[in-house]
Parts: sequence; C-alpha cells; structure tokens
Amino acid sequence: MDRMLQFFQYEHLPQHLQAVSAPFCELALKIVTTYPANPERTAGLRKLLEAKDCIVRASIYKEGDQPAN
Repeated sequence: MDRMLQFFQYEHLPQHLQAVSAPFCELALKIVTTYPANPERTAGLRKLLEAKDCIVRASIYKEGDQPAN
C-alpha cells in the first residue's frame, strides 16, 4: 500500500467531519489500487489531499470570524 494513504484516514475526526473526509479516502484507495506507483500517482494523491483539507476546512468555516490577536 501507499504511505500517502495514512493522511486520508478519518476515524479520528468528529462524526460530521468523517462524512466530509470519507469520500476522499475512498477515492485515494481506488487510485492506489487502480494505477501503478509512480511520481504522477503520488502527485495526484498530494493534490487530492490538498483538496480534502480545503473541503474539511470549508465545512467548518464561519463567516466573519477573525483570529484572536
């Protein structure tokens, strides 16, 4: 298996974020089991990981929240 898959695990997340993250894990597994290991597959998994992180953050985004100084 690909070491990148560790970053797609979601069991540690709260239930509502597991639902957001799970489809990305499923796609990552499909990619790893369908395509040969090579630099392009790794690049694709990295971009998928970036997308997953963005969507998880989008799901918890609160409009107007400002960081504390």
